[in-house]
Amino acid sequence: MAEKLTDLVIPQHIAIIMDGNGRWAKKRGLPRTAGHRAGAKAVEKICEEAYNAGVKYLTIYAFSTENWSRPAEEVNMLMNLLRDYLSDSLTNAKKNNMKIRVIGDRNALSPDIRDRIIETEEASKDYTGLNFQIAINYGGQDEILRAVKKIGERVKAGDILPEDISVKTIEDSLDTAGIPAPDLLIRTSGEQRLSNFLLWQLSYTEFYFCDTLWPDFGKKQLLEAIKYYNTRDRRYGGVK
Repeated sequence: MAEKLTDLVIPQHIAIIMDGNGRWAKKRGLPRTAGHRAGAKAVEKICEEAYNAGVKYLTIYAFSTENWSRPAEEVNMLMNLLRDYLSDSLTNAKKNNMKIRVIGDRNALSPDIRDRIIETEEASKDYTGLNFQIAINYGGQDEILRAVKKIGERVKAGDILPEDISVKTIEDSLDTAGIPAPDLLIRTSGEQRLSNFLLWQLSYTEFYFCDTLWPDFGKKQLLEAIKYYNTRDRRYGGVK
């Protein structure tokens, strides 16, 4: 991929809403579980391709706060898949020098998953390659609400005055504190909505929607998204 990207501006941070696992499986007469497993493999490939392209931060939407409303069997399968993925991530992070961070509300997750998250983050914290964020039990509205409550507690404790609350105060209270806002958002499978993902952080992000189902999203599709990003004129509300 590298030789085809030499004349392109590479987004520093790409966020992805991975959509279409179920439809991918249905088209092949397979159970939805097969689609989710294929989607997990696609994540591994895209982490490698993004890093090779020069992307520094990659954030994926793995499980939303709304996904709990899915059938119990599917939720349980997704949690088990998450357990397997976190276990594999320890090896993948070391092999690829990848720093992993999980964003979202961990309170609703089972203790063993929370322990695996802590173990993975701790083991990879000093790696200097791709910064890989996984959104688990994440919702943009929930994240902002939790940030407001944190700030409210600080005000209550007298650590900060209401008039001193700034954009930075809020950003430092979000799950993504210290991570730059995404330059490019990719959503697969033809859907064109944010689905409660990174609502604060996407204020000036470029959006790229494609019809490819997530398990089929690879090197070629990532290159197309980056090419599209290069056609955009990013003015951040100003005039050039």
